[in-house]
Amino acid sequence: MRVSIKFLTVVFYQLLGYSGIHGFETEFFPIFMPNVKPTKPETYLCTPVRVDPTQEYYIVGFEPNATMDVAHHMLLYGCTMPGQTEEVYNCNEMSSANQPGLKNGSPCAKGSQIIYAWARDAPKLNLPNGVAFKVGGNSQVQYLVLQVHYADVSTFVEDGKTDDSGVSLIYTEEPQPKAAGVYFLGTNGFIPPKSTEFMESACRITENVVLHPFAFRVHTHSLGRVVSGYRVRRGLNGKDKWNLIGKKNPMRPQMFYPVENEMTIEKDDILASRCTMVSDRTRITRIGATNEDEMCNFYLMYWMHGTEPLKSKYCFTMGPPFYRWGRGGLPLNHIPEKEASSI
Repeated sequence: MRVSIKFLTVVFYQLLGYSGIHGFETEFFPIFMPNVKPTKPETYLCTPVRVDPTQEYYIVGFEPNATMDVAHHMLLYGCTMPGQTEEVYNCNEMSSANQPGLKNGSPCAKGSQIIYAWARDAPKLNLPNGVAFKVGGNSQVQYLVLQVHYADVSTFVEDGKTDDSGVSLIYTEEPQPKAAGVYFLGTNGFIPPKSTEFMESACRITENVVLHPFAFRVHTHSLGRVVSGYRVRRGLNGKDKWNLIGKKNPMRPQMFYPVENEMTIEKDDILASRCTMVSDRTRITRIGATNEDEMCNFYLMYWMHGTEPLKSKYCFTMGPPFYRWGRGGLPLNHIPEKEASSI
């Protein structure tokens, strides 16, 4: 995987080539933070890598190099164009905690998709046989951008340490028959003080595809208790049938877990998620980038036949009190109220 960045020369080295569980030759490519030293709490930093545009590569696994003591969470984006071409830049538009002396930008300026997410000491992830994220060459992913959220920077300020958190990609040049993708569901909204609140999202699949979900991941900050995701299929009688994709306590390691039930997702199916939030705070808690705020995220990892994933990759709603599953632009029925909020 030859890579380069404008104004930055990246020297590629192969850590190891092996024939393992995938049944073909694979290699590692590390995407790590270049020994950064954030000095402001709640800093989000990005580092971009240009993928060789003359060669397709197929990512079949991810091995994190991070601990939750240092990195609150990490996201790996696939971009057509990155937000900046600097070696490191500030990259969260929701946060004012920008590192002095660095440029600002979003993770992707064009063609954004999430490829991998990590938090709370989640372990290595291997994709199913024959499934891969295609990058480089004629794919839409011409850059890989690593984003790391540094909530606590005391180890850098007090001890003078630097950080190289990141992820090693396990990849091959051998084409794979199934395209991997990540579909992201999230909300806006707020949580009233001293309350239990449901933050919900739902979007209809409008493309003529058949998706095979195989893993899911959840993410909240400290108020999350349960995050659940469903495929909703409406019958001819107008009744919604809810099939559980998966649910987890977001305070557990935020890894990609196997789906609870095997299923396919097809055109006109609805993907829906709920975060059950419990607040003992005496103030309103809004969706935002810091630990004082909240997030409600459900990531669905799937495969489909071919080499390119869904064109639509994100589903957002206004969240509470403006959007609920039972009302809004896509009102749902026969909602599994108790099941969706319990483990």
